[in-house]
Amino acid sequence: MAKLILLLLFFFYHCVDSAPPPHACDPSNPSTKLYQFCRTDLPVNKRARDLVSRLTVDEKISQLVNTAPGIPRLGVPAYEWWSEALHGVAGVGPGIRFNGTVKAATSFPQVILTAASFDSYEWFRIAQVIGREARGVYNAGQARGMTFWAPNINIFRDPRWGRGQETPGEDPMMTGSYAVAYVRGLQGDSFDGRKSLAGHLQASACCKHFTAYDLDRWNGITRYVFNAQVSLADLAETYQPPFKKCVEEGRASGVMCSYNRVNGIPTCADPNLLTQTARGLWRFQGYITSDCDAVSIIHDAQGYAKTPEDAVADVLKAGMDVNCGSYLQKHTKSALQQKKVSEYDIDRALINLVSVRIRLGLFNGDPTKLPYGNISPNEVCAPAHQALALEAARNGIVLLKNNLKLLPLPKASPSLAVIGPNAYAAKTLLGNYAGPPCKTVTPLDALRGYVKNAVYHQGCDSVACSNAAISQAVAIARNADHVVLIMGLDLTQEKEDLDRVSLSLPGKQQELITSVAKAAKKPVVLVLICGGPVDVSFATNNDKIGSIIWAGYPGEAGGTALAEIIFGDHNPGGRLPVTWYPQSFVNVKMTDMRMRSATGYPGRTYKFYKGPKVFEFGHGLSYSKYAYQFKNPAEMSLYLNQSKVQTNSDSVRYALVSEMEKEGCNVAKTKVTVSVENKGEMAGKHPVLMFARHERGGEDGKRAEKQLVGFKSIVLSNGEKAEMEFEIGLCQHLSRANEVGVMVVEEGKYYLTVGDAELPLTVNI
Repeated sequence: MAKLILLLLFFFYHCVDSAPPPHACDPSNPSTKLYQFCRTDLPVNKRARDLVSRLTVDEKISQLVNTAPGIPRLGVPAYEWWSEALHGVAGVGPGIRFNGTVKAATSFPQVILTAASFDSYEWFRIAQVIGREARGVYNAGQARGMTFWAPNINIFRDPRWGRGQETPGEDPMMTGSYAVAYVRGLQGDSFDGRKSLAGHLQASACCKHFTAYDLDRWNGITRYVFNAQVSLADLAETYQPPFKKCVEEGRASGVMCSYNRVNGIPTCADPNLLTQTARGLWRFQGYITSDCDAVSIIHDAQGYAKTPEDAVADVLKAGMDVNCGSYLQKHTKSALQQKKVSEYDIDRALINLVSVRIRLGLFNGDPTKLPYGNISPNEVCAPAHQALALEAARNGIVLLKNNLKLLPLPKASPSLAVIGPNAYAAKTLLGNYAGPPCKTVTPLDALRGYVKNAVYHQGCDSVACSNAAISQAVAIARNADHVVLIMGLDLTQEKEDLDRVSLSLPGKQQELITSVAKAAKKPVVLVLICGGPVDVSFATNNDKIGSIIWAGYPGEAGGTALAEIIFGDHNPGGRLPVTWYPQSFVNVKMTDMRMRSATGYPGRTYKFYKGPKVFEFGHGLSYSKYAYQFKNPAEMSLYLNQSKVQTNSDSVRYALVSEMEKEGCNVAKTKVTVSVENKGEMAGKHPVLMFARHERGGEDGKRAEKQLVGFKSIVLSNGEKAEMEFEIGLCQHLSRANEVGVMVVEEGKYYLTVGDAELPLTVNI
């Protein structure tokens, strides 16, 4: 009997594993040949229209929510639109289950740390892996959909934002570049975006949260009711560019509208945003989803819509296609009966939804016999994928301070004390929206790989550190040759629906750090594991704290990467993708969306902020020294031959980017070459950041102090020199938004800078 049971169990699991995932248009079903939506020789739009035309009204309405039921009479299986893959395939949404042969997926560093590498090809490779692993999970029968609600490309505008960790940082140009790299990688495109995706998506990416969303819960104000008052200039120059690039260059197949209102209008009910801008100006082709329950709040919380049926009409007529939640399932029928929506409005949404499912290959027969069908579940957590997670952590970690070259520590260190609540917390390494990792190595375990008998003390009862065992930690520190303090934040301090109220380290962390540093034989190493910035001015100014490292939330391999950097097996090269503000910044209202400074208001991000900084955007040290030199003539000029030239209020001549058109913008470009030399003793990977500033930059709050115009990463051996070429376009890089949100190029002298090297560039119109 026991043998029979084992045989039956083996047969059951073998059959489950070998069964193809749910799909429509099964060739073994005779009806398949009758349906145009099953014909792969027809255009996607025609196939989608055919399926929609066959649905009853009730069937149509049932498909307008994230958990869409099957339509058995047409052989269409159920579909789940909500899956997550922010920095690895995750089980956060209902679309992915880790309950079968696949138990885990590669967990890359949280996005804010990955961004610190300033390496767009690395970002692309990570997304490629996430897309392949997503298909592997799908092919294992553990995914109910292939639409993933990532990347998060909102601007990290305020350092208190709990979800800032999910984003690539505060710079619009860099965030847009990350969006493009991620979307191309996940969807199966090439790095340069030239691959045809008409036939088949590897997975579907979704740019979120559209738009001006960067407050979750602060001072009694929640994202559900927040009305973001945004100037036309800030909308055009800061909040919208990442989404524009995500759609136009990344060719994303999904967009998510956000909870908040922008200038009084809920984003999911704004036809100007969803239809005129995304689908019209940017030519978006894909589906638009609400954030979860974002339709219901339009009536229930915001009071924007007078009735549930009005809310349904507002979103469908604005251009939204699917509701995360059940609101449309409950209220669309009555909205139809009240003639607040038409069947055409519903059909329009459904055609977009079905088109994406067709592009994913889910209406082409057995997916395992199609492109990406050969991706085995065994590829999930493949050694090469885990190696990339380690590489990403290494390249993202930022060395903030290294007085007297305290780091790297000697590998022959006879004794080491490791102190802090984040030293032995594997889950903390992952950050939010993380799936189960393939494996994790804590910082403590990784450091013990170098100093076997390293002594550990938690120091605090938790990251909140309401209780600190300072005397015990001090006693341990006194007896060690070197001390590493591993402090910071975790998801009890910053996450979705939880913004911070302070920029200081929680509880008694600072007291613990300074006490241990004072008692230690030598200057100590302070490691900060956190997403958002913290004010560690006390540590930057304390000679007993010799080195400071920001490790973000470094993912499954983060502990290993951190130990390699501390002991010199990897040369750090990461650079901060956000400004680190002092604690006094909490006096600025988080609800103030203004980017530019004004009287009594310091402004936001490195582009506009006028105030003290703990660390600047782009700050990052290395165990090497790098020197830069421009190879172009001492001064360069660019000429714009424009018939329509205007003069602004401060007598600066300018041309409208919109009137230059694509041809004019393509001509108005120049190439700049920079020589980079590694003058240190270690080989290193080094991100090179190029900024530009107008000669009147930051003068009156209109223009940025400076702005990032290019970044590239290079690996140089000690003593090696190489040249890097950057293309600078007037429209793309040197334009700014005027008061009415129109992009303009101004005449005058600009300065291109890399490190301490500077190149003047004169623009004549």
